[in-house]
Amino acid sequence: MQDSITTLNNSLRQALAAINAQPVGIAFVNDENGKLCGVLTDGDVRRQLLDGGSLDDMLRDMPLGDYVYGKVGEDINELMAKTNRKIRVIPLVNDDGVVVDYFRYDHRVHIPVAMPDLGGNELRYVTDAVLSTWISSSGKYLTKFEEDFAEFCECKHGVAVSNGTVALHLALAALRIGPGDEVIVPDFTFAASVNAVLHAGATPVIVDVERESWCIDPDEVRKHISPRTKAIMPVHIYGQPANMDAIMALAEEHNLYVVEDAAEAHGARYRGKRVGSIGHIGCFSFFGNKVITTGEGGMCVTNSPELDDRMRVLRDHGMNKQKRYWHDEVGYNYRMTNLQAAIGCAQLERIESIIQQRRDIESAYQRALADTGLFEFQRGDLEHREKVVWLVSALVTGNNRADVIERLKNAGIDARPSFYSLSDMPVYKEYSRSAEVSRYISERGLSLPTHKDIDLNKIDAVAAALQHERTS
Repeated sequence: MQDSITTLNNSLRQALAAINAQPVGIAFVNDENGKLCGVLTDGDVRRQLLDGGSLDDMLRDMPLGDYVYGKVGEDINELMAKTNRKIRVIPLVNDDGVVVDYFRYDHRVHIPVAMPDLGGNELRYVTDAVLSTWISSSGKYLTKFEEDFAEFCECKHGVAVSNGTVALHLALAALRIGPGDEVIVPDFTFAASVNAVLHAGATPVIVDVERESWCIDPDEVRKHISPRTKAIMPVHIYGQPANMDAIMALAEEHNLYVVEDAAEAHGARYRGKRVGSIGHIGCFSFFGNKVITTGEGGMCVTNSPELDDRMRVLRDHGMNKQKRYWHDEVGYNYRMTNLQAAIGCAQLERIESIIQQRRDIESAYQRALADTGLFEFQRGDLEHREKVVWLVSALVTGNNRADVIERLKNAGIDARPSFYSLSDMPVYKEYSRSAEVSRYISERGLSLPTHKDIDLNKIDAVAAALQHERTS
């Protein structure tokens, strides 16, 4: 902030250096008493030179003209009303007229948290599917996507479905989990995990998570296993693998199923094994903000031919495979289209590079924000766990998370708070058993923009937007 301040006793050359010192591209001019008396942009410098001026001209001899400023604590809507195409940065002064911060809002700029990377063969394959007229739930891309994604997950079978939530529900239905059964789920997760249990007619048992990983705590699972417990649903949250050794040991000891919610963890590994391949069924989402996408869509993967066969029947209305239009049981229309699968095939061709790109983005954030003292990033050094980056996620430490999010928003940068603890929502509260760590993470968690368009300039913009937090 101080680098962008100059004084009336400085030259135009020194003012230009101040303009260049900050990414906002503006210098704030102070008078002899340190109070704001003008604002300079590179355009102002250019006009002065074109009018015959010199870089050695003193600022006190230049017409600084009118300028707009705001007060510290001024309502954001009032500040936004002062911006336009020409005025993008507004100095903020305290009661003594001293510049202590600035407000920036660019109507043209917005950095979203997530966006899909569609820079491969997506259009080519979708066009091919359209021209083939196979646009519904059959076609070569559907078969290929199921086979290739299952292979990527190191599983024998893949069953493509219409979204990640129904993948979870289909897995529970295939395992015949329903009324009277309990499924243990983590408190810190997206609501789809617990909703799928309720859709199955079973009872969720919501337990706390580990502080170090943010994933379901096996000790809490053990405490809450009952004679009605039928399954454990570990969630590999934000790409972090759960403690699958402990979970599988509990499942074996108590004769339980394990349904892995890997919606956010495509490619993550535990002890070298891909997540999704360790439990009885692994479930993935291909929503537009996921590591790879089909727009909407999901997948169940398994090594069991019996579960694969049952999921395929249930996915297609419970229809008998040998006797068309004959239904042996009530099923669902959970099918993925060939068009969606065409996108998925193209995405899968580049999944390793997409995963690496996200790792690189996280590393760049960690370097750029290391000195702020604001963030405790999701750990990537846990034993036996090789996480992937779904969204770069961290806990805000020592500051108000809402203030951090608001500051980024003012700079045109989207940042998302973490999921609410399930136990905090009245609709799920009755199923909660423990939630202390989950609430700690939920109250502090934040996700930063993570997608193909995030480069060092944008990461620097995030760091600049948080400059005030760094110095306050």
